Amino acid sequence: MKKNTKEKYQFQSETKQLLHLMIHSLYSNKEIFIRELISNASDAINKMKFNILSNKIHKTNYKEYIRIIINKKEKKIVISDNGIGMTKDEIINNLGMIANSGTKKFLSELPKEHSKINQLIGNFGVGFYSTFIVSQTVIVKTKHIDEQESNYGVLWESQGQGEYFIEKIKKENHGTDVEIYLKETEIEFLEDWKIKSIIKKYSDHISAPIEIQEYNQKNKTFSWIQVNKGKALWKLKKTDITKNEYQEFYKNLTNDIHEPISWMHSTIEGTYEYTYLLYIPSKLTWNILDPENKKSGLKLYIKKIYIMDDVNQFLPNYLRFIKGVLDTNSLPINISREILQNNNITQKIKNTITKKILKFIHQLSLNDDQKYKIFWKEFGLIFKEGIAEDIQNQEIIASLLRFSSIQTNSEQQTLSLETYIQNMHEKQKKIYFLIAENYEAASTSPHLEIFRKNNIDVLLLSERIDEWMMNYLTTFKNKTFQSINKIDQESEKLFYTDQNIKITTKIKTLLHDIEEILKKNIISAQISQRLTESPAILLSDKNSVSSHMLKLFAATGKKIPAIKYTLQINPKHPLIKKIIQITEIKKRKLWIQMLFDQALLSEQGSLKNPNHFIKTINKLLIEQ
Repeated sequence: MKKNTKEKYQFQSETKQLLHLMIHSLYSNKEIFIRELISNASDAINKMKFNILSNKIHKTNYKEYIRIIINKKEKKIVISDNGIGMTKDEIINNLGMIANSGTKKFLSELPKEHSKINQLIGNFGVGFYSTFIVSQTVIVKTKHIDEQESNYGVLWESQGQGEYFIEKIKKENHGTDVEIYLKETEIEFLEDWKIKSIIKKYSDHISAPIEIQEYNQKNKTFSWIQVNKGKALWKLKKTDITKNEYQEFYKNLTNDIHEPISWMHSTIEGTYEYTYLLYIPSKLTWNILDPENKKSGLKLYIKKIYIMDDVNQFLPNYLRFIKGVLDTNSLPINISREILQNNNITQKIKNTITKKILKFIHQLSLNDDQKYKIFWKEFGLIFKEGIAEDIQNQEIIASLLRFSSIQTNSEQQTLSLETYIQNMHEKQKKIYFLIAENYEAASTSPHLEIFRKNNIDVLLLSERIDEWMMNYLTTFKNKTFQSINKIDQESEKLFYTDQNIKITTKIKTLLHDIEEILKKNIISAQISQRLTESPAILLSDKNSVSSHMLKLFAATGKKIPAIKYTLQINPKHPLIKKIIQITEIKKRKLWIQMLFDQALLSEQGSLKNPNHFIKTINKLLIEQ
């Protein structure tokens, strides 16, 4: 009796969860399993070709193929390739678990809407598991090229439940065969025309021939018929490519179910020759903002030979949302990521492509306002990084920024710097901005009062990156940026002059008392000509760290000295008039402390000792 050599394994817990999710959530798009398996086969062939060209594998007359056999009798589809194959360890790592550090976060943040689940799954590159949407059982037979001298390969088998089996089998040639035993409800995939239409839809561009076995009734023989065109789409003339073909190529390339906002396709000839087909997605993938995830969505080909994914050497980090293909004749086939990083040709291509992309995005902003709004909503936060990262292109990057402001009166960022300058006050020489913790805090800040009164617009910034960005963005079109919560004598003279303010002896005494009582917290106390509704405001020195930056430092555990402000008061405000009338020292001190805490709360959004502030308020209320 033959001994059972099958080894039983349990799926990784996240894999179990994902399998369940796919089987029950992707039913409406079940045909993608064909696309995913062909994509995997193509990757295996590309790895094989790369290793041959880089002399890691010695093989002559290699002719790649992806072949599909439909067996109606057994309700089975077999997709085979003669790619690099897998070892036992690789098949366990590739099929038994999801080798992705973000998987747990991905699963914990899944939306309830099934339409969004499809997109997320694609982003994680776990397409093999889509076979379980349509199958009862999946069997994978594989043999790695390094084990070609052996007569054995590996069999992997699962029904998509909690376990899978591995067995040593006889296998003559390297490559992988995936056998899908269909559920009774999925026999539509046993029709030749169905499989052909799916290949045409998703995989027509795959360079390896995708062949389907057909039976000739007349000759009573089987033959292989190539289904795909097998041409690299990016190498075709733009005039020969339809809009639908561009969109389907993008979806196949990225596994994104959404259509891209736009794309750019061009061939550069000269000292360095290369072709690029680049897309701007319409949706932000959840992990692109993760500081640990700096991967680009660019695939590198050399002379139409696939070299590597996630190539970040040809795009600056702030353009990492761009997806697409770069194909060049100017680099050696066996180039590594490390050599790419320090390669002079790489840098020249990067500089040119970056300028082309920025010019393309600029044209998009001019020609299609609706699409640009989508672009900015999805990628504006990442794009802002370019102000600091790419000084060479800072001017055009700045022109593509969008802001909220007093005049737009909306949290939606739609105002460009060029439009701001066009609408500037006739005496205005600077671009005014305010940074706050959130839009609500910015739009209601007392700093805005005099600007609203004089109909002067102010940019309202409230994203974490804004403080850092504005340290690098100092001018635009010869206009200097000015933070309105910092002292600026030039602006004071232009906009804050009020001849009706009389500095009486009582006001002078109050200013003296404020400076004495708050000497640990403020530099000086002054009369404000910028307040119309609030009793007091805090201003920092032009060279000091802002309140917002102080909070950002605190969040990272960094300790820096507390800011010493200038406290400005509004002598026309009823609260200031009330404090002026208080002569009892102890009571006056309480009111001044409360005034400062109130201004500090407005400026920073929080207090170091809120309980002390509450007790002071309560005490003053009781004494009323």
